[in-house]
Amino acid sequence: MAKDNSLVIILFLFIIALYLFFLILKKKNMQEWLPQYIKQQINKPVSNAAITKHVIFSFVDHYEPQWGKPDSIDIERSRVDRWCAEYPAMASKHVDANGIHPQHTFFYPEEEYRVEHLDKIAKLCREGFGEIEVHLHHDNDTSDNLRASITQFCHVLHNDHGALSHHPDTGQLMYGFIHGNWTLDNSGHNGKLCGVNDELIVLKETGCYADFTYPSAPHETQPKTINSIYYAKDDALKPKSHNTGVDVAVGGSPWGDLMMVNGPLMLNWKKLKKGIFPQIENSDIRKGMEPTEKRVDLWVEANVHVKGKPEWVFIKVHTHGTQERDMDVLLGKPVDDMFSYLEAKYNDGERHQLHYVNSREMFNMIKAAEANEIGSPHQYRDYILPKPSFIAK
Repeated sequence: MAKDNSLVIILFLFIIALYLFFLILKKKNMQEWLPQYIKQQINKPVSNAAITKHVIFSFVDHYEPQWGKPDSIDIERSRVDRWCAEYPAMASKHVDANGIHPQHTFFYPEEEYRVEHLDKIAKLCREGFGEIEVHLHHDNDTSDNLRASITQFCHVLHNDHGALSHHPDTGQLMYGFIHGNWTLDNSGHNGKLCGVNDELIVLKETGCYADFTYPSAPHETQPKTINSIYYAKDDALKPKSHNTGVDVAVGGSPWGDLMMVNGPLMLNWKKLKKGIFPQIENSDIRKGMEPTEKRVDLWVEANVHVKGKPEWVFIKVHTHGTQERDMDVLLGKPVDDMFSYLEAKYNDGERHQLHYVNSREMFNMIKAAEANEIGSPHQYRDYILPKPSFIAK
């Protein structure tokens, strides 16, 4: 009888533990992407030490000088001025295998446009520290208004600030994109903070070469497809068409409407929540999410690559760079140390070579991998899309 009671207690505790586990999954919005994560962990490729692994590193920024709607433009100016003064001082101490400084891609919000801020950021980019791309927050929008807004903003960025470049074959002005509030293709709760179910189609039509929004975990907008570079096809009548797609692969060709470039999404078992549940590693860098050595190793381990070319590993991390609480991390010792660690561990020239890139260069290298180009990815920084005019000058 005592043995039977013990079995009942064990079964009861197991059911309770399972119930709590699924509650946590739902709270963290993990139920969709966790199965693919488990599959990726089970099917990890065996690393070949004889082949040099190229670590291609990009830092993208939801760069919002008007964050928090400050009551004075002086606050906006102080945020931009701090970046222009402190980022070159920090980044100039670091170089990759090719002598390139860390590259910061400023995804600037269309709805926050100010000439003076863009002029300053363009100067920073002209000095060799990054490029400018398109960011957008919108709500209850329409396809026609979105198309007009992005088209106009791209021409302003190009004509007035020298950003962006034209596709050499079509002549179309091209841009990379990050959706504000993670709600690409109307993927937010109840259609909030977007409103456009055919957004991928609109982005394609207006010259978007790739989307760099994700990961967004633990946010509800996190797509099912993780740690991947893939093409998504829009269903114009439904939201979140980028939930799944077709991997960008060696020997493949474009499919659907838009290339999706994921940043690493992992589980960090070295950092447990409440002592039992691993922290979600979502590539976000800010106060409280400093870029530790373990995190850097997880980004490499995520193995984001073009299918068929695992020796080129693409790492895209993100931040919201103008928030005062985070700037000591982004412009100070934590990120400084991150670059030092990348250069010490992943740039020995034999097992690893490190390449700092902006979003346009990352796209170009992805396309080179898709075409099965060989050699160092460094030679493909301008493979399809050329440098913008503020760099070319």
